[in-house]
Amino acid sequence: MIIEAWVLWTLLAAGMQSVRTAGQKQLAEVISPLTATLVRYLFGLPFALLYLAFLAEQRNWQFPELNAVFLWSGLLAGILQIVATILLVRLFSMRNFAVGTTFVRSEILLTALIGITFFTEQISLLGWIAMFTSVGGLILISIAKQDGVGSLWNLSAAFGLGAGLAFALTSLFLRQASLSLGIDDAAFSAGITLVYMVTLQTVICLVMVSVWKPQELPQLKGLLKPAIFVGVTSVLGSAGWFTAMTLQSASYVKTLGQVEFLITLTLSIFYFKEKPTPMELLGMGLIVLGAVLLLLT
Repeated sequence: MIIEAWVLWTLLAAGMQSVRTAGQKQLAEVISPLTATLVRYLFGLPFALLYLAFLAEQRNWQFPELNAVFLWSGLLAGILQIVATILLVRLFSMRNFAVGTTFVRSEILLTALIGITFFTEQISLLGWIAMFTSVGGLILISIAKQDGVGSLWNLSAAFGLGAGLAFALTSLFLRQASLSLGIDDAAFSAGITLVYMVTLQTVICLVMVSVWKPQELPQLKGLLKPAIFVGVTSVLGSAGWFTAMTLQSASYVKTLGQVEFLITLTLSIFYFKEKPTPMELLGMGLIVLGAVLLLLT
């Protein structure tokens, strides 16, 4: 059996996202979440440029023309990703964040629904079954970890649904931007899209931090080692996501990408010796089943 390229890129992205998240959590202990978000883009940009230079060298530095669809799609994707991150940060400060995180899981289905309605996404029946199965598993694990989620609708749920919607739109717009370049090299078109988005996000976040958290900018000099770590892993993860979504439907990539959640939970069981509940085991089983069904499509 030959593993398709989008699967490998997605697995790379999911693994790097897990590592990057750990690094960002370490940074967030000494600086605000907003500044930690800036670190992701600011220190990732040089590595994104190096990655693009490597890809461009393979093609004799022949770049495609940047059309209007690419420019506005990449801009919207960059802004929406920042909005989604801010909503998540706000969500984690709320009492009922368990409800919100459960609603964030709607990102997969929202990506699919918006994709087939307003974009050029095509999803098979088996693909739908795989997505619903994986989302069901994620929700079960979220509920199990919080001993129930209480009321199904509150302000946390609104923030969670908003974050899920923003992440879904981010995926669809970045895929549209990359495909609009019309070249046969998915990694190269994804690399161009990555550099464009990260550049915009660096500028936007730098302005935001300068306005709201200017006192934290000098602190970054003493955080070079973790900041570079976050920057490198962020670029590797983003390169994986962008390339996978150029090759395959964003909803499929998002569904398979949930193996990151599965890996994290597995590590907590075997490394930290945490005992899983029956509901968590059922949720893990559904995520695995969803991934298998997706690969069968």
